[in-house]
Formats: sequence, C-alpha cells, structure tokens
Amino acid sequence: KIYTRAGAFYSDKAGYVVNSSGANLQGYAVGEDGKLIQGVLTNLQIDTSNLTPKPTSLITEKINLNSAATSPSVTPFDPTNASSYNFTFNTPVYDSQGNEHQMNQYFIKDDATNTWSMHTTIDGRNPENPASTTPLVNNVPFKSDGTLDKDAMTAGAVTGGLAIGEDKIFQLQNWIPAQKNAAGEWSANGAIANAGGVKLDMLGATQYNASSAEIAKTQDGFATGELSGLSIDQNGYLFASFTNGKDKVIGQVAIANFANLQGLTPIGGTNWKESYSSGVPVIGAPDTGTLGQISGGALEDSNVDLTGELVNLIKAQSNYQANAKTISTESTIMQTIIQMT
Repeated sequence: KIYTRAGAFYSDKAGYVVNSSGANLQGYAVGEDGKLIQGVLTNLQIDTSNLTPKPTSLITEKINLNSAATSPSVTPFDPTNASSYNFTFNTPVYDSQGNEHQMNQYFIKDDATNTWSMHTTIDGRNPENPASTTPLVNNVPFKSDGTLDKDAMTAGAVTGGLAIGEDKIFQLQNWIPAQKNAAGEWSANGAIANAGGVKLDMLGATQYNASSAEIAKTQDGFATGELSGLSIDQNGYLFASFTNGKDKVIGQVAIANFANLQGLTPIGGTNWKESYSSGVPVIGAPDTGTLGQISGGALEDSNVDLTGELVNLIKAQSNYQANAKTISTESTIMQTIIQMT
C-alpha cells in the first residue's frame, strides 16, 4: 500500500476511483442492504447504473380542516365542480416501474358535527378499478378538542372506502396502476403497487378554526434516476446524486495515521510507504479516534508563507551580491599589492 495526502482522484473506465498514477483509492464499500461494510478495505468503485425506482408504501399527511366550514352548496360530490367540496390537494405516488401517479383527496364537511367525508382517487380514477371514476369514500371524524377521533373511524367507514388498520391508518390495498391505452381507455399499465399496499397516515389531522391546509406531507416512493453528480463530506462518505432528486451513499473513504509520520519512506509523487520507523498504520473512518477529517472538493495547499519566503529570498540575494562584491574588492586589492612588490 502507498499513502498520500494529495486528494486529486478521478474514475477510470471501469468506475474505480484512482489517482493520476492509476493507484486505487481504498475505503469501505456498501453492501446489498445499503449499509457500509466497516473494517473491510476495498477499492472504491462508482456505480453508474440507474437508481432503482421504489413504489410508494407510506404517505404521511398532517392537515387541518376548518371547523367553521359549512357543507357545500352543491351535491352530490363532483370533482370537476369546486362548489361540491370544501378542500382538496394531490400527492404524487409511484408504482413498481417508477411511473408517477396523482392521488387526489377531496374533503367535504358533513351535516353531522365534527365529521368530514374524504373522497380518494388516483389519476382521477377509482384506484381499485381504473375503468371507474367512482372515488373511494371514508369518514374522517374529530373529537370536540379538534383532534382525530380514531375510535370512530372503523364504525364510520363507508363501503367502498380505504381499509382501516388496527393502528387506525388508512390502507390502499388493491391499487391497480393504470394509464390510457391507444384507444384512450384506462387500463392497467403493467406495473404493480407496493406488495404490502399503500398506507395513508392521517393520525395528525386536526379540525381547528383556521383555514383548511396541508401542514406537512411525506411519501417514500420515487421514480428511477440517472447519476448526475458525486460529492464527499468531512466523514468521507461518498454520495451519488441522481436526477430524481435522491442521494445515496456508495462508499466511504478510509484514512490512515502512523505513530511516527516523519518515519514514512518517500517514494516520489507525494506518495509514501510504511517503514519500520513509522510503525504500522491505524486505518479507519475519517473523524473517528485520532483520525482527521476530509475536505471534499478541495486540494491541500502548501503551508509555506509565500510572501515571507519571497522577502527572505530577496534578502538572501542581496547578501549574496554584497558578499560577491566583497570578494571582488579583495581580489583587486591583492592584485595591486602583488604588482607593488
């Protein structure tokens, strides 16, 4: 092994990270489970393949529904008529092939106190039957303090709505991802939904006297992505950035320390080798134990004060010129004395 402080590396045709001499940068690779394999040094390699898409499995929504709202003036519910519902928003969801679909939720204040109806569609269709535009319908009940009445959710569920689990989380269990075919008809697109269904966590929903609004929302699915950039942090983690906005750790740079750094043997090109005087290397992850940090996207500069050294060089040159003049004068005097003898 060779050791260096020079941080100029690039990837070769096989994706391995190497320096200008072709030496491989070593560190810790990522296993199939996505976790770093600590303690096992390997040649770091950049995987340029596309990021595999992930179908949506969990959506978490925190919303407020205005307690002062009144029932819509238009009935029955019609997604194309804003007067038939009180509030709506959409959420992107993804199937197994990374296709994006729009899940729409419409909320209608019922005549009953503290109760709302939620109508759910995906791509404007019934998620479980793409040929139908009939939404799935559930009741969303609230307590007198404005928090969700979880105990009333099961009893109030409407036939044809989202299932409700024991944890009181809505569950879309039979979603059939769809698209329009050549004839303009909706049918299955060949992909599937997440194998365990899609959970819709609305346990943080409230009904307060404030505007109906989304407060926070997350969903864990994403489309496929192409590699768009690489970066490294102070802990040596090598991050790959993808066009779908996702980042993934693909390795970690390892660094070494020696009991006697001055005992290393120079082999040229800013490279060093272990010697008897240096002792054996202590190798590990950056910023752990006695190991230092890494500055990503930076090269180590000289620690010499160039201005001061330039001044010293000018002084040395002046001294040299003065000494040379002294020697010249001495030579002239000696020659004169010889001639006078």
